[in-house]
Order: sequence, then structure tokens, then C-alpha cells
Amino acid sequence: MRSGHRGVMTQTTIATRDGPPTTMTQETVEAFRQRLRGPLLSSEDDGFEEAVRLWNGMIEKTPALVAQPETTDDVVTCVDFAREHGLLFGIRGGGHNIAGTALADGGLTLDMSRMNNVEVDPDARTVTAGPGCVLADVDAATQKHGLATVLGFVSETGLAGLVLGGGFGYLSRRFGWAVDNLVEVEIVTADGEIRRASADEHDDLFWALRGAGHNMGVVTEFIFRLHEVGPEITGGLLAFPAETSDQVDAALEAYRAVTEAAPRELSVFTLFQRAPPAPFVPEEWHGRRIAGFLVCHTGPPERAEKDLTPLREPLGEPVVDLIGRRPYVEQQQLTDDSQPKGMHYYWKAVWTDGLDDGLLDAVGDLFLNLPSPMTKLGFVHVGGALNERATDDGVVGNRDFQYGLGILGMWDPDDPNGDAHRAWVREAWKRCRPFSTGRHYVNFETADEPLDRTKTAYLDNYDRLVEVKTKYDPENLFRTNRNVSPNSEARARKTE
Repeated sequence: MRSGHRGVMTQTTIATRDGPPTTMTQETVEAFRQRLRGPLLSSEDDGFEEAVRLWNGMIEKTPALVAQPETTDDVVTCVDFAREHGLLFGIRGGGHNIAGTALADGGLTLDMSRMNNVEVDPDARTVTAGPGCVLADVDAATQKHGLATVLGFVSETGLAGLVLGGGFGYLSRRFGWAVDNLVEVEIVTADGEIRRASADEHDDLFWALRGAGHNMGVVTEFIFRLHEVGPEITGGLLAFPAETSDQVDAALEAYRAVTEAAPRELSVFTLFQRAPPAPFVPEEWHGRRIAGFLVCHTGPPERAEKDLTPLREPLGEPVVDLIGRRPYVEQQQLTDDSQPKGMHYYWKAVWTDGLDDGLLDAVGDLFLNLPSPMTKLGFVHVGGALNERATDDGVVGNRDFQYGLGILGMWDPDDPNGDAHRAWVREAWKRCRPFSTGRHYVNFETADEPLDRTKTAYLDNYDRLVEVKTKYDPENLFRTNRNVSPNSEARARKTE
């Protein structure tokens, strides 16, 4: 028997895509298990609880079965099994998505964590990575050669989910969305076929993969373009007092000034929050309101201090100053401890083409009235290279984004005020929405977002995306995501 398997139940009840749950016999499940190199887990097996535990503890889903493929052939076997039996089917990379889209509740989930190989070709400046990688896996391998690609800024985030939804981080101002740096993928589509997709092969599929999440299939290999970054950069955390409206206003103005003047090599993200009881925070500041600035400067060290002058000069003595030369991999891990696995998270985001006075006023007022001691407000600055590409360069679109405002609800699972915290985040979002571009970013959409909001993430690219979805997944096998439904009329014609 496979490692960790304690035995097979006499039957398994499992969710289907379009009807009531079905019951599978012991023989059917065991035959499936024997076709896989990797484990197939049920709730009685070692490893099952870890495989279904997501970063967002607010998500309550439990698959009936979890397959942990070790090869692309394993993935084909799982896709074929799910399609032939009409099963609800999910794909788990790092399990870090805010909406918990990784798990097929009651169905079959692929846990891709065993497919986590990374190979760097420093001469070609490419990296090939498996879908089970987290960002730290890729950064560690590429930085051995002083190279990096655009990834997020929480190192435990899953590679596949981040990139397929678009992906941004400290390097986006220089090199665009993460998917702008994707060169090629290997993917298993709904018919069980293994395909290569790139600008030169299955280019329609490659276009859709660059932003549509797991709507098109199971990606089993990613190839990214690499850039000279690191192994050391100038970065770290600056934090200033933000206990009065004057201090908050000054911090917001300084943020606008530094980002509007910033070269592409400088990214500054900011968090307005209560100071954590971390060793680097003076004890007398624990729990008090601060404006924190996450800085990453990948240009020459002698330029970094000059480029940060608009941030430092107006704000006086910092509470925390950790700016200095540091390994890029360390920079990529700076925020890990601020998002512990198992807490309850509820986010909303507003994407803008600038920092309007009215938006800054709203953020300042909201910050001084945060309902939970762990809830935060924060801006990311992404304007730069991603704005220079055409709107239809990949389905990801959103080429007018300059800033993103995150309204980041977080609270302990035992907190009885969860409903009130969610309501506050929604109201805060409504207050800030008038300043948005009107577009959305799928990786930040929560589980309760109406699916028609997903359409506003793609706008002019949406109809073309539906055509590609209909071509490669006409029965909507891949639907436990921010789903794009295939064209029902085209489906009907295809089955006639």
C-alpha cells in the first residue's frame, strides 16, 4: 500500500460537478490508487489533515479524496478519473489563496506539493519550476546565480496560484506582472492531453493561462525568464509614529511623494497597522499605531539613500529602521510572520491609477478607526513595466494599475466578532471604491465575491477568454476557482 495509507473504507461518498454526490466502491477507489505513483489520501490517512489545511483558517472545506501526484502522468490519471466520473475537482498549490479555491469541497483535490523541483539555466536565464513550489523554493535556487523573476512578497505563497492569476511583487515595477515573465508551460487539459503552451505553441491557451488561474487545466511545469537581481539589495522596514491624524496624513503624503518620484528599481509598500510585539519593535511601541514602509531597492546602493529622501525627511525619527544591504531572499521573507497560517483573513482591494487626495483622506480616517488590532490597511506600488504592455497582452489585463490598496482583515479564530470584522472591511471597501479603476484582480477576490465580478477583472479580454475556455474545457471540469464558464451554446454544438 502507499505510504501513510491505513486502509480503504468500504465505500467513498464524493461530490460530483453537476449532480448529487455519488458513492464509489472500495474496488474503484483502490484501482485509482494503484494507478498513481503518489499517495491517494482519505480522511483516515496520515497526511490528510495537513493536505487540506489552508492558510486562511476561515475556509471550511474538506475533500473526500486528496491525490498527491509525483509526475505529469499522475496528473493525467487524476484528470481522467475526475472527468470520467463527473467529480468535483480542485487543485492545491500552496493553499494560500484568500478565497480558499484550492479545495474541492467533498470532491477530489490534487495536492501538487510533491512536484516541487526547480532547475536554473543561468546561461539562458530561465528557471523551470514545478507547480508544488512555494516562492521561497524558486528564489533560493535562482539567487545562487544572482538572478530572479517576478514573484510575490510572502515566501510561503504557492507559485502556481500566484502566477496564473497574474502575480506581482517588489520587481513588478521593473519587469511587469509575474505572467509577463512566463515563457512556457506544460499543462494537462480537461481531455487528459499533455500540451506545451507558449507564444509559439498553443498560443491561445498560453494567452489565457496568463491571468485566468486554474480555469484551463493543471499546469505541471513553469518556465520563467530571469533577470539580474541580487544576491544583495537595499531593503527592509521603516516605521514611523501614526497615532494622530497629523502623523497619518504626513505618512500618506510622504508615501505619495516617494512613489511618484521613484525610479523603477525602487518599490515601496506601506502598511498602516498596530505595531506587533516583534523583537525589532521597541517594547513601548507594541500595540501602538504605526505607518510601516517595506522598501526594496534593486539599483546601485549609492542611489538608494537619495531615492528614499522624500520618505525619510518629512517624518522625523523612525520607530523602526531596518533599511540596509540584505540578501534578496531575506527581503522576500520580511512579511512572512505577519500572515501566520490558520488565522481568519478577509480582504478587499481597490486598484487605482494614482493616489487621489480623497482616497488618502479616506484611508487615514479608516486607519484611526480599525476594528481589530490585527486588521491593516496597505498600499502596493506596481506602476511601471506592466503599464507598458497592451491590454490584451495576456488575459491578465489591468495595465492601468499604478497602486493597489489592500483592506486586510485579520483576526484570531476564537474572536467572536468575525462577522463584524468582515462587515467593516466591506464598508471600508465601499468607501474607497469611487477612486478605483473599476477593475479587479482575481487573486485578491474573496469567496463571497459574486462571480460576475470576475468578469470585471478581464473586461475587454473576457469574451475571448470564454472562447478559449470553451475550446479546452467545454464541460467546465476546472471550476473550483474564480470560474469562467464555457459558452453553453458552443458546448451544445460540440456534443451534437
